Amino acid sequence: MKSMTLAAGTPRTATLQSIAEAAGVHRSTAARALDPAQAHRISPEVVDKVRAEALRQGYRRDAIAASLRTGRSRLVGVVLPDLANPVFAPILDGVGAGLAEEGYSMLVAEGGADEKRQIAIVEELIARRVDGLVLATVRRADPVLTVCLGAGIPTVLVNRAEDDLRAASVVSDDIGGMRLAVEHLVALGHRRIGHLAGSEALSTGVLRRRGFEVAMAAAGLDASAVSVAAAYSRGEGQAATAALLDKAPGLTAIAASNDLLALGAYQELKRRGLSCPGDISVVGYNDMPLVDMVAPPLTTVRIAHAEMGQAAARQLLERLADPDMTACVKLMPVELIVRASTRVLA
Repeated sequence: MKSMTLAAGTPRTATLQSIAEAAGVHRSTAARALDPAQAHRISPEVVDKVRAEALRQGYRRDAIAASLRTGRSRLVGVVLPDLANPVFAPILDGVGAGLAEEGYSMLVAEGGADEKRQIAIVEELIARRVDGLVLATVRRADPVLTVCLGAGIPTVLVNRAEDDLRAASVVSDDIGGMRLAVEHLVALGHRRIGHLAGSEALSTGVLRRRGFEVAMAAAGLDASAVSVAAAYSRGEGQAATAALLDKAPGLTAIAASNDLLALGAYQELKRRGLSCPGDISVVGYNDMPLVDMVAPPLTTVRIAHAEMGQAAARQLLERLADPDMTACVKLMPVELIVRASTRVLA
C-alpha cells in the first residue's frame, strides 16, 4: 500500500487538537472555549486566544457531533402565531437573549391560528431534536401543548396561558392591566365605556374582558357594551368597533384588548366621521412598537415584552436542568402609558 503525503502548501485540516496546540492550551480547554455553554468557565483572554486561532485555521465546531455526545442539541423551538405582529418581536428578542446567556440558539416558526399546522410545526421541531419549546400560540385548552408534553419536551408558554396549569407560563397581569385602562377612563369622567374583547378561546381575551367587567362594576357602571373580535388584527378591530357602536350608541370611550384592535377602532371612527379623542377616547393594550407615532398617539397598557421573553427563557432553562419542576405562572407587571387618544370628558 502506498502512503500519501500532503504536497507543499496544501492546507492542513483544522482539528480541535491543532487549535489547542497553536493556542498553547490543553485540548479540553480549547473545547470549552469553543463551546458557548462552557466558555464562561475559563478566562476571557484564553477564550479570545482560542477562538482567534480557530478562525485563523478555518475551524468549525461540529454541533451535530457535540449533540450526539451530550444528548443536547442546544436548540430551542419558538412558535409564534404571527411573525408580522409587532408585539412578538421584542418577546422574541428577550427569549433569544435569555437563551444565548447559556449557549442556546432558537429555531423560530410561525404557527398561525390553525391547530393542525401548529401541531405539524411542533412535531417537526421535535424531530430536529430541540431541547425545549416556547409557545406563544396556546389556547385556553391547547392540543399543541398536549403533543409537547406527550413527547416529554420541556415547554414554556409565553404571553398566553391555558386554563389548567399544565406548563410554566409567563404572561402579563391581564386583569390588572385592563383595570388600569378602565380606571383611567373613569377618572377622565367617562361613564359610557365599551370594550373590544379578544377571542374567548384565548386567555388574553377572557382575562382582559374580566378586568374590564371588574373595573366597571367597581365604578358602578354598566359593562354590557362588549364586542368580541374574531382575531387580533386591525381589520377585525374595525369590524368589532362597528358592531359595538351599532349596539351601544352614545359611547364616549373604548377600552380595547389589544393595540391592533384599537387601531382598527381608529379606522372605524374615521369612517363614521368621528374623531379620537374628540368624540370617543380609545385605550389599547400592549404598547407595541410605533403606537406612539400614530395619530393620535395611542394611550395603552404597556407590557414589558422583552423582559417577558427573558423570563420565559429562564423558566425553560430551569426546566431543562430539572424536568420535574412544578409548573407555575409568572405574572409580568403592567403600566398605563397615557398619550393623546384619551381626554377629559367635557
